[in-house]
Amino acid sequence: MKKLIMLVILIAVISNAQEKNKLMIDERSGKPMLLGICDRTAFADTNFSWWFDSEYENYEFSIATLDSIKCKLENITIKMVLGTWCSDSRREVPRFLRLMDETSVSEEKISLICVDRKKESPEGNVDELDIKYVPTFIIYKNNQEIGRIIESPGESLERDLKGIIYRK
Repeated sequence: MKKLIMLVILIAVISNAQEKNKLMIDERSGKPMLLGICDRTAFADTNFSWWFDSEYENYEFSIATLDSIKCKLENITIKMVLGTWCSDSRREVPRFLRLMDETSVSEEKISLICVDRKKESPEGNVDELDIKYVPTFIIYKNNQEIGRIIESPGESLERDLKGIIYRK
C-alpha cells in the first residue's frame, strides 16, 4: 500500500512539473524562441548564446551604484518577462543578469518567463502581470511589487533599480 501511494504521488509530481526552457518556432521569423518558465541554462543554446554572451560580457555598469544597492537586495525578488525574439530583451536581459551576478543575487530570487509576440505564455501567470512591453523587470520586496523597469531603462539598469529599491 505504501508503494502504491508513493507511486501515485510520484506520477502526480511528474505530471504537474512545468517543462523549462521550452523551444517553439516563431511564426514571423521561423527561428526558435523560448516560451514559458525558463532558467539561465536556456541561454547557453546556440540559438540564444550569440546575443546573450556578448551583451552579458560587454555591459559596462556603475560599480559605485551597484555597491550602494547590494545591502538592499536581501528581501528582493525579481520576475523577468521577456521575448527571445525581441531586440530590447536581447539587449537588457543579459545586462540585468550580469548586474544580479555582480551583486550576488541568487538564481532562486529571479524568475524568467518567456512570452511569444502576443505577450502570452502557457506558464508563469503572465495574464495577471499586465505585460504590455518586453522585457519587463518586476521588482518585489517581501512579495509586494515595488516597481518595474519596462522595455529599456530611463538612465541605466543599475540606476533605475536603485531608484526603485530606495523609493520603498
